[in-house]
Amino acid sequence: MMKKRQMVIKQRSRNSNTSSSWTTTSSSSSSSEISNVRYVECQKNHAANIGGYAVDGCREFMAAGVEGTVDALRCAACGCHRNFHRKEVDTEVVCGM
Repeated sequence: MMKKRQMVIKQRSRNSNTSSSWTTTSSSSSSSEISNVRYVECQKNHAANIGGYAVDGCREFMAAGVEGTVDALRCAACGCHRNFHRKEVDTEVVCGM
């Protein structure tokens, strides 16, 4: 019986103008999956403490620092943590022969 092996490679996407794009490649013996992750508009409710709803209008996450530092998770445009930005994942599955 042959076991399937899966390999996942994460790397920074160099074809994007922003630092919020990641490419993940996952492959097995029969197919390959390519995922591109981007963080887009900020969804932090700045008026939650007064019972309202107000967002700051930040349209895309831009890292405030270099990868591997604490500032890499903070947005340079709005100052929020990356988790407040909506995550978009584009996945492409390529079947092998």
